[in-house]
Amino acid sequence: MSDLLRAPAEIKYAEELDWLESIDDSPKPFAWRLSPKMVRLFVLGSERADGLDREIAPKWFGDRSFVERSIVTLASDRGLLLIGDPGTGKSWLAELLAAAISRNSTLVVQGTAGTTEDQIKYSWNVSMVIAKGQSRESMIPSPIMTAMEAGAIGRFEELTRSTSDVQDALISILSEKYVSVPELDSDNIVFAKPGFSIIATANSRDRGVNDLSSALKRRFNFVRIPVVTNKKSEAEIVRFRTEELLRRHQIELDVPPTLLDVLLRSFADLRASAAAAGSDDEKLESALSTAEQIGVLEDAILHSNFFGEHALTARTLASSLVGSLGRRAPEDLAILNKYLHGVVEPRSKDEGGSWPEFLEGGRDAIATLS
Repeated sequence: MSDLLRAPAEIKYAEELDWLESIDDSPKPFAWRLSPKMVRLFVLGSERADGLDREIAPKWFGDRSFVERSIVTLASDRGLLLIGDPGTGKSWLAELLAAAISRNSTLVVQGTAGTTEDQIKYSWNVSMVIAKGQSRESMIPSPIMTAMEAGAIGRFEELTRSTSDVQDALISILSEKYVSVPELDSDNIVFAKPGFSIIATANSRDRGVNDLSSALKRRFNFVRIPVVTNKKSEAEIVRFRTEELLRRHQIELDVPPTLLDVLLRSFADLRASAAAAGSDDEKLESALSTAEQIGVLEDAILHSNFFGEHALTARTLASSLVGSLGRRAPEDLAILNKYLHGVVEPRSKDEGGSWPEFLEGGRDAIATLS
């Protein structure tokens, strides 16, 4: 795993999945590797009441009901659509579920305006077709078709970014559970094996790009993943991802709780400001998601490790925040400047602590970018 830039969940947590599978004596739907209870435990982590001999750390932080509804959907014959704002962990939850159920989360189609029907069904090995003609051997199955043949979970990222033709092709797969191959005279239908399902994700901010048809909506159970607003939960997510970063880069650097609090409160302030804004020009272009918050902290940690004094400072954190969120000049920079003067400056006088240095670092970063 050390030679992979980013290992999929089934490789990253292989030892843990093996252990859970070895003690799992509950009924399993179809060809699932873990029972629904164990899938939930793998995703959300163990509790003392579970009575396990070892602790299973949580990997996704959110409402238990979202995970349970997702698992129940995948145990039925319906597809699962995870929908929510950017950075709410939809793709990560989909990966974890596929890893726990099928031990393969890499059967993925990425939805874009350029995604074609071939990419969710099949294409052809041109050189083999020229040499021997069209046959099952010269056919290149898509990740979705591979999942069908294996009775596994296929994933479709950013479904609403795909065109209506591609979405229509998905309807037949979800309803009929087979794909016809009209180019072949025999053996020309690929049937899905029990256990096959699709987890799709959709960005709620993409509404109107390529809206789902009513027919496609009926083939999915929707699970809406909300933005994390609970400060404790968000702190857990940020801390979990930060610890992963430090381990991956073999960095020994402390993240003071006071600076984590500064980051959490800053994002909460900016979200409140965006919610109260009267127009898009008064909002940051950033979605201010938990994922972006993690990105700000990771940037600050790496900068401190490579170019700082191997200690995270409020100045570096402020510089990272401005650099990451100040995407439009001068609009975003003006919004951040207003925040520093209207919120951070009074707070630095009233509370002290890390806020004065955070204010100074933010001002310097804005001046550099202006």
